Amino acid sequence: MVCVLSVFNGFSTLIEEKLSSIDPDLKIYPSLGKEIANADSVASELQQRFDAIRYALPVIEDNALAVYGEKQMPVSIKAVTQEHEQTCGIAEAVKPDGRYLLTDSFGDYAVISVGAAMSLSAHPGYTRYLRLYTPKRIGKVNPTNYAGAFRSDTVFITGVFQIDEMNYDASTMIVPISVGRHLFDYPTQSTAIEITTNKSVAESELMSKIKSYLGPDYVVKNRLMQQETSFRMINIEKWISFLLLAFILLIAMFNVVSALSVLIVEKKSAIKSLSNLGATRGFIVGVFAWQTVIIGVLGTFIGVVLGIAMSLLQEHYGLLKLSGDTNAMIVDAYPVMVQWMDVVAVGCMSIAVSALSAVCVALIAASRVKDSH
Repeated sequence: MVCVLSVFNGFSTLIEEKLSSIDPDLKIYPSLGKEIANADSVASELQQRFDAIRYALPVIEDNALAVYGEKQMPVSIKAVTQEHEQTCGIAEAVKPDGRYLLTDSFGDYAVISVGAAMSLSAHPGYTRYLRLYTPKRIGKVNPTNYAGAFRSDTVFITGVFQIDEMNYDASTMIVPISVGRHLFDYPTQSTAIEITTNKSVAESELMSKIKSYLGPDYVVKNRLMQQETSFRMINIEKWISFLLLAFILLIAMFNVVSALSVLIVEKKSAIKSLSNLGATRGFIVGVFAWQTVIIGVLGTFIGVVLGIAMSLLQEHYGLLKLSGDTNAMIVDAYPVMVQWMDVVAVGCMSIAVSALSAVCVALIAASRVKDSH
């Protein structure tokens, strides 16, 4: 149990250490709906009001259909401003055959993820357009002209990025915010505001100040909160595994109870001798009950020590390797981290099961032992 929980802790820590290079320090969402009205004004006000904010930039994130040549696929569009490059390491993640360029005097461009590039057989260049289509957000659909129900735009591809995160590498495309506003019909709105803070800032304090300033219509999330789905899934799997292992431990308890029950039968003559010597029923029952407790406590201690030792060995030496292509993985061995609260939880669970075993053995012993008095 200690080893399994430590592995889940290791994966959580790994995600925390490898938080996306394109996720902002803080991100502001609307509490209701999916758009922030007058996003440019809100972002400007925040940047002027709080010295701790280095950049406050509106972004538009939504889904679209990408068509490149004869191939097409649904993609996740992230429309950003020119300053976005300074807020994250996305430019360094672009493959050598391209560059991070979203707009210049000749037009608008897109930087796409490696997954999208492979699915569309797309590559940087100026010989073929990438076409983007989205349903019109406002207006009626003309049944005789379905093409009129979509808004579209065309861009050239200037780069392909890979940051080794499935959420972004699968189907993300980064485009200028002007393209996003045209596609999704957001003339002044955005779906979020990304904030880059100065490094010396207390993040929790800044979050509280922003929440107080903006009011209940907005939600502020840090990097961990932005990845809450991943952390929630790991935590759910962790505690489900804990419950399954606890159930196995409960089943193992019956082996101890049955073994001691047989021992009670085998020691029938010894029990009778103790009764003849004046031992009370409670004393004799207590002998078997305490024997069960001692087995449980010793088993708990040995198991916890072995679990901690094995986890520490894995953490420092990586004895158990992950299967698969190690070149395509962030780590090649199971990540492990021992958390003492987990050790306490496992110890308490084991002691509780031992106590329950002792009660069962005591009841069995009491039914077979007659008080000599």
